[in-house]
Amino acid sequence: MSNAPCSQQEERKAGVRFVKQSRKELAVELFNRGFLCSQSVFAAFADLCGIKEEQALKIGACFGSGMRKGEVCGACTGALMVLGMLYGQSDREHPKDRVKANEAAEKMMNRFKEACGSYICNELLGCDITTEEGVNHARRNNLFTEFCPRMVANAVEVLEQIIAE
Repeated sequence: MSNAPCSQQEERKAGVRFVKQSRKELAVELFNRGFLCSQSVFAAFADLCGIKEEQALKIGACFGSGMRKGEVCGACTGALMVLGMLYGQSDREHPKDRVKANEAAEKMMNRFKEACGSYICNELLGCDITTEEGVNHARRNNLFTEFCPRMVANAVEVLEQIIAE
């Protein structure tokens, strides 16, 4: 079985083959089930971060829609949570961990912007989702159901590239 975070993995039990979802598929499925972009991306990597999916969903719960202010896309924020769990500094005696986490965060933000044009939620959506008018525009144009899942998928793809490096 491959340990690559982005590949579909196969398991064999009693001669039966099971194919696990890719992390991208899982993140998009979670989003389509009603979880926020931040929750969906973070939860898709919960096992890699050493936490339960439920914990990742709770931690990511307040970061969707650009932290409710149309700021940094929640999908990016979920990816940054993963990078923090994997590379973040937890001991002040290891300052190099901070440098590694900062480098990973810069790569995430820059590459997401390259892929999507921005990492700011309101810019990506083309409306101000902090207003009723902006939310209505996003709903009328199916942005939350058609555009946002693509941002979730893009964040996972970029994140997997960074982890693979």
